[in-house]
Amino acid sequence: MITMTDPAWRPSPRAQQLWAINASLMWIPAFIAQIVWAVIAGAWTSWPHIMVFVVSVVLAAVHIVAVPLWRYRVHRWEISDTAVYTLTGWFDQERRIAPISRIQTVDTERGPIDRMLGLSTVTVTTASSAGAVKITALDKDVADKTVAQLTEIAGRTLGDAT
Repeated sequence: MITMTDPAWRPSPRAQQLWAINASLMWIPAFIAQIVWAVIAGAWTSWPHIMVFVVSVVLAAVHIVAVPLWRYRVHRWEISDTAVYTLTGWFDQERRIAPISRIQTVDTERGPIDRMLGLSTVTVTTASSAGAVKITALDKDVADKTVAQLTEIAGRTLGDAT
């Protein structure tokens, strides 16, 4: 019987900051909408406003504090001579295995917050209908080495990448 172990490597510890900042940015429109609602209604202290605000604060706190911690505990990645392995998610978890022979391209992406934190995302595009495999929130130097390693392994691997 073959058992599958989780991939060995975690993203950068700064991934938690990245995910918390992204979550914070997602909550800004909700809080702006609540302020606009209170201004238009002219009732800052009515129970519907207070209730919506309290629920929003609790949900935002969970999303900003707990979810990045949980995601960091779950997210894993690994590269072998035969495949790229990822485990992602926090509520809905996904395990992906992409054979090296199926790799078509390897890309690096760095958004503004990623750059601020010194992080990168490596995207491995394959011939899979499930889409690309992403290894998120890697330190920039780890991402660069990963791209070089994948390029070298894929270059010596026979396969049609389709």
